[in-house]
Amino acid sequence: MFRTQKTQHDSFVLDVDFSIPFRGVTAIFGHSGSGKTTLLRLIAGLEKCQQGQIVVDQHVWQQGDIFLPAHQRTIGYVFQEPSLFDHLTIIKNLQYALKRADSPVSKTHYNEVIQLLALEPLLTRYPAQLSGGEKQRVAIARAIFIQPTVLLMDEPLASLDGKRKAEILSYLETLTKVVKIPIIYVSHSVDEIMRLADHVLVLDAGKISAQGSVFEVFSRLDVTLGQDKGVVLSGKIVAFEPQWRLAKFEFSGGDLWLPDNDFNLNQTVRVQVKASDISVTNTCLDDSSVLNRLAANVVAINEQAEQAMALVQLCVGDSMFIAQLTRKSIANLALSPGNHVWLQVKSTAIVR
Repeated sequence: MFRTQKTQHDSFVLDVDFSIPFRGVTAIFGHSGSGKTTLLRLIAGLEKCQQGQIVVDQHVWQQGDIFLPAHQRTIGYVFQEPSLFDHLTIIKNLQYALKRADSPVSKTHYNEVIQLLALEPLLTRYPAQLSGGEKQRVAIARAIFIQPTVLLMDEPLASLDGKRKAEILSYLETLTKVVKIPIIYVSHSVDEIMRLADHVLVLDAGKISAQGSVFEVFSRLDVTLGQDKGVVLSGKIVAFEPQWRLAKFEFSGGDLWLPDNDFNLNQTVRVQVKASDISVTNTCLDDSSVLNRLAANVVAINEQAEQAMALVQLCVGDSMFIAQLTRKSIANLALSPGNHVWLQVKSTAIVR
């Protein structure tokens, strides 16, 4: 549980009250200036909230006159820029963390993390000899080896280019499934959160505007994501069409064909379907070039008279989709809540 009220920095006030699961990855999402980093620093004990309380796994870190300083909180912290010791080799950087751990790190756990983050070839090098992505992988391993109660990650991919960011994301996806440490992950990147998060907390001007599972939050019409508006689906790869390099993704509402990115049969994956990539029809168009056609029901429509575009929330089985359509199209199709329709989404538009 984390609660902080009326914490003021100059003219900015952070006023939040929330509890989050003590497992998996909780993402704190919001645009620049929303209060993400401030909240993380309060949890870490790097700043003190004026009023409120912070309780982690039934341990009080701040409440009334109690304030546990940062060095007494069992946390791992990964910053935007990896803060490694330049005069030490990578293995010695990691050994520094091992010495600070509250309990000995088993050899099995050590080797597992080294392997998951592909650090073996880097151990004898110095930080100056590593790329930005390699440094961040070391920083993540060092934070894990402290054996923290919770791992805080403050936009760890923000300073990396697209290639390095994709590389680290792949490592993190595997790591978060294996390492049993609760992670609080701060980011303004929808892609990162959709791929990594189990639970999402959305901040807007210092207040919580939405929270819940990643699937629930991003299927809401009132969560602002701009061009990244869309939903997250979780499912399995159940079939392939090698001739066309396609894989069949099965989820609770049906199945979708998507490009085969070297998936394995029965592999559990997440995909993102953006609102701008969905079209809606009143009948099933069998002669369409679009492979993915799903029967759906209109749940809600969010439109404003002064705007050309509107958002339509659709239900396919137990799964929600959001389509971004022109208001004229909505009128032409006579869409309203309860209507039975068909949604279409191109295979090439589905993001893994």
